[in-house]
Amino acid sequence: MKVFVGMSGGVDSSVSAALLVEQGYDVTGVYMKNWSKDLPGMKCPWAEDLADAKRVAVKLGIPFEVWDFEEAYREKVVEYMLTEFKKGNTPNPDVMCNQEIKFKLFYEKAMERGADFIATGHYARVSLDEPCLMRAVDENKDQTYFLYRISDEALAHTIFPIGEMLKPDVKKLAEEKGLHNAYKKESMGVCFVGEVGMKDFLKEYIDVKPGEIREVETEKILGYHEGAIFYTIGQRHGLYISGNKGEINDGMPYYVVKKDLPKNIVYVSKNLNHEAIWTKELKLKDVFLRTGPTVAFLQSSSSSMSGTQVTSPVHETEMLVRLRHRAPLIPVKFDGETLYFEHEIKRPASGQSAVLYDGEVCLGGGIIA
Repeated sequence: MKVFVGMSGGVDSSVSAALLVEQGYDVTGVYMKNWSKDLPGMKCPWAEDLADAKRVAVKLGIPFEVWDFEEAYREKVVEYMLTEFKKGNTPNPDVMCNQEIKFKLFYEKAMERGADFIATGHYARVSLDEPCLMRAVDENKDQTYFLYRISDEALAHTIFPIGEMLKPDVKKLAEEKGLHNAYKKESMGVCFVGEVGMKDFLKEYIDVKPGEIREVETEKILGYHEGAIFYTIGQRHGLYISGNKGEINDGMPYYVVKKDLPKNIVYVSKNLNHEAIWTKELKLKDVFLRTGPTVAFLQSSSSSMSGTQVTSPVHETEMLVRLRHRAPLIPVKFDGETLYFEHEIKRPASGQSAVLYDGEVCLGGGIIA
């Protein structure tokens, strides 16, 4: 069985490749070159990551290639992200990268090259019975939140070698196998440019200007911000008001409750119970539901919703939802467009994903409107 494994230079994908070799697959390592541009004061780590991936491939004795997806990445992921931020949303580039690059372009090219499967170092599982996306054994590292939009076709030809493992065991195995990057630090910044923060990245591509922070109840100017697009509803940190961070006069914190993008004004309130912060309903757009054993769970008719946007209604059904990576799973009812919660929740940022589950099975999800 021929497998092309995406190797990023990190320990997870390196151990994934090692396990595939150990299991007898015909393995080819591939570094996906998605971004190589340096930013002021921040060198893009792609060359170092490539060197780490190649070094592991040599250690494992497998062929290694570099596939350049940079142009497509800029168009499908970066431009999407910038457009959404300009609209006042907070998009998730990792979700789009998986949908458009890793499990589309990479998958399609691997199939053209005669692959039986592709593999990555994601913490997720595919059921053996049919192509069903399932949460990883390591709940703290589970990445199905970022994978919910990949096609059923790609999933049927995907292996997640470390989906049954805990992160400490992955590192230990890398050390036992003599992989030099066993304890390589994980990148915590923007998904494709290493340690640089999102705000610093956006400043390079979007013309942002400082503006006023006003109290929503009085229209009183309390301070100034760097750019309204950087703020999310419910945010309390990073507000510089009257010289204090997030506080004024009586020490009570302010929360962002509204953004006026055309006027570049951020509105805040001390009222933690403000209607903009809490909700019992969330509308979703671009809903994507998966097939497999979840069809009967989701559908009331035989109309197909296989790996596509919802075109027919789903009866209001109780399931679980995750509103951000590593957030707890919350019981919810879903009618195909709207999530209904039993108790009020703090409103997540528009543009983020809400991912649905039936126990360990990922049902799909949508973008928060």
